[in-house]
Amino acid sequence: MLRLPVVAGQFYPGNPRELSALIERYTAQEKLQEKVKVKACLVPHAGYVYSGAVAGAVFGRVSLPKKILVVGVRHYPQGEALAILSEGTWRTPLGDVPIETPLAMRLRKECTALREDSVAHSREHSLEVELPFLQVLAPGFSFVPVALGTLRYAELKEMGEGLARVLQETQEEILIVTSSDMNHYEDDETTRKKDGMAIERMLKLDPKGLYEVCREKHISMCGLGPAVSTLIAMNHLGVRKAELVCYATSGDVSGNRDEVVGYAGITFG
Repeated sequence: MLRLPVVAGQFYPGNPRELSALIERYTAQEKLQEKVKVKACLVPHAGYVYSGAVAGAVFGRVSLPKKILVVGVRHYPQGEALAILSEGTWRTPLGDVPIETPLAMRLRKECTALREDSVAHSREHSLEVELPFLQVLAPGFSFVPVALGTLRYAELKEMGEGLARVLQETQEEILIVTSSDMNHYEDDETTRKKDGMAIERMLKLDPKGLYEVCREKHISMCGLGPAVSTLIAMNHLGVRKAELVCYATSGDVSGNRDEVVGYAGITFG
């Protein structure tokens, strides 16, 4: 299967030179620092003009291996609730990225709720927008795409435990890239307050706390499921360190503080 880009020219430039130059700009400052090895990172997936600097601050800082698990959210109702693709290639304006089939098969074995499904991935941007960053910074990488359309805690727990087992049972360096924006379409002050509560739980590596605070305080973090699963995996792997690399809202770019989306960049491990 060849999965063609859906949001090129909308969320990020469709011109390869422009796209590469933009990513280089977003990551230039962090690339001057020594790379940090982590087990996972959380990055946003909005249009680059709004969230690219936050994503770039994370991707430019961390050591990027050649095999990456990208766990995003399923924004649309079509497709399986836990969707994976185990074979094929994804295309961006910068070229084609192969799916890491052996790694995908291992993850499917460890998380039996995952279903092979191209429908859930066909229009989903939360994974696609991360690939150009990885193509520029980690050329030659392969990846496994996972889209989560469930907020059932038991399913997220199973997913997180499966991720942990995959990382535990290999000597290879594998990074989990977790794709999520933060609170949506409230004023800047409210969004920063709500996001602060969610970020606090993530920095404490508290998956249940993140899940509960987002539900109780109505924090519309679209990648809540992927984030919860990642935190569960980090707990099983014994990770004790999380760092907020960058935070911003769309209002920082647009100047409109009445209705914003929040973006956080966090590393784990």
